[in-house]
Amino acid sequence: MLNRILDYVRGTQVWNSVFRHGVPRDRRTRVMAVMSNVFLHLHPVAVRKSGIRLSFTWCMGGLTFFLFLAETITGVLLMFYYRPVVEYAYMDVIRMRAAMTLGLLREMHRWGAHAMIIAIWLHMMRVFLTGSYKPPREFNWGVGVILLVVTMLLSFTGYLLPWDQLAIWAITVGANMGKATPFVGMQGPFSDVLQLPGGVPLVTTKSDAAYLLLAATSVGENALLRFYVLHCIALPLAAATLIAVHFWRIRKDGGISGPL
Repeated sequence: MLNRILDYVRGTQVWNSVFRHGVPRDRRTRVMAVMSNVFLHLHPVAVRKSGIRLSFTWCMGGLTFFLFLAETITGVLLMFYYRPVVEYAYMDVIRMRAAMTLGLLREMHRWGAHAMIIAIWLHMMRVFLTGSYKPPREFNWGVGVILLVVTMLLSFTGYLLPWDQLAIWAITVGANMGKATPFVGMQGPFSDVLQLPGGVPLVTTKSDAAYLLLAATSVGENALLRFYVLHCIALPLAAATLIAVHFWRIRKDGGISGPL
């Protein structure tokens, strides 16, 4: 009886419009199932056993992706309890640590962020040590470097959100470092090179890299809102897009690189 019901469901137009192929039972149907799936097609159909050994990959790339998913889920849940306003930000974090979900949700997000930083650095080190950045994978190495920068920026922007003394002064130091950026930093090299017509300097205290980061000349409510938007929307979207490109490029390059 159950088999007849299943056969009837599999024969309906709705089922066939969603699932274009049957159950993968051999290499051909497995390849077709992977290629027709929006998520699976980013990965290679087949990989070398030597390239997926734990002793070779350290599993750091997959662990970094898993931690990114964990950070995304816990971060979305934390957005229900956090208000990016100076009057409420600190107390909201205190409540998240002490009462909401027994403090577990906030600590999962916090320690997951630390673990992601460690994992992505170990992944980059493994790729470098095994020569996996060499042709034809140099483009994907560049994508990975950008992902590393985005991950560090995610950590940097999230640092301000607790709105305590440690966060405020740490971001103050980081923003002051931005003033030393070449060309676009008020105190950086060649800051006087860029000029508007009439000799008006393009880079001023209200148009340099530090001001762009803080939306003000000091850490305040504008900076909190800007860091919140960057941390919760802009940078995660950029990271997700680059991760998809990263996985797709691994497939185009023939799968995970094997041992040298």
